[in-house]
Amino acid sequence: MAAYLLDTGLLIRHLRGQKAAVRLLRSLGSRARLSISAVTRAEVRAGMRLPEERTTRRLLTRLETIVLDRRIADRAGDLMRHVRHQGRRLHLADALIAATAVQRGLTLVTLNLSDFDGLGLSLYPLPDDLT
Repeated sequence: MAAYLLDTGLLIRHLRGQKAAVRLLRSLGSRARLSISAVTRAEVRAGMRLPEERTTRRLLTRLETIVLDRRIADRAGDLMRHVRHQGRRLHLADALIAATAVQRGLTLVTLNLSDFDGLGLSLYPLPDDLT
């Protein structure tokens, strides 16, 4: 069974009722284990609107939250250094999310494919209505 790590943007679109995001999460959830990074959990809660609180909490309880540990932190730092040597920039949150996917062997489902390009992780091909 495949396992997926969901990025923040996709969860926010799902919570805001975007039909394509809702369909994708339902489809993935029916056939695979869905996880999020602790970073994603914090980002979603930070952006949560008051009327979304109950729905957000319910969604977050359905997803496995992967905590950050020393291996993920080290991998994130290595990814940031690698990208910097290529003349690019990788934000810490994205590096931690990417490192979580790599460390756990998960496919990352993200709306920001270009942010994670060339980092050595498996990326989920998004349907056209989400790109």
